Amino acid sequence: MARMSTWWLFRRLKTRVWAVKRIGRALKLFLPMTRDVLRGDFRPIPWSAFGLMVLALAYLVMPFDLIPDFLVMIGVVDDVLIVGWLLNRADDHLSDYRAWKYAEETPASSSHSPS
Repeated sequence: MARMSTWWLFRRLKTRVWAVKRIGRALKLFLPMTRDVLRGDFRPIPWSAFGLMVLALAYLVMPFDLIPDFLVMIGVVDDVLIVGWLLNRADDHLSDYRAWKYAEETPASSSHSPS
C-alpha cells in the first residue's frame, strides 16, 4: 500500500510541476526581496508576502498539525500541501517585486552608436 501511495504522490506532483516551480520561484525571490526591503531599495513593502512566508515557516515548525507527523506518509504530505499552498500564494504577491527586479537587472539600451 505504501508503495502505491508513493507512486500516486509522485504522479500527482509530476502533473503539478507548475505549482512546484512557483514554490521554488517564491523561495528564490524572497531572500533578495527581504534584503532590498531592509535596505529601503524596494517600496511599498509587500506585507502579504511576508505574512504568508511567516505562516508557512510557522506551520513547518509548530508541533501541532492538522494531521500529526507520526502518521508517517499522511502527516508529511499535509505539511507539504499546506506549506506549498502558502508559498504558491506568496508568489502571487511577489509580482510587483519581480517586475521591479527585472527592470533593475535589464540594462538600459543606449542610444549611441559605436564609432
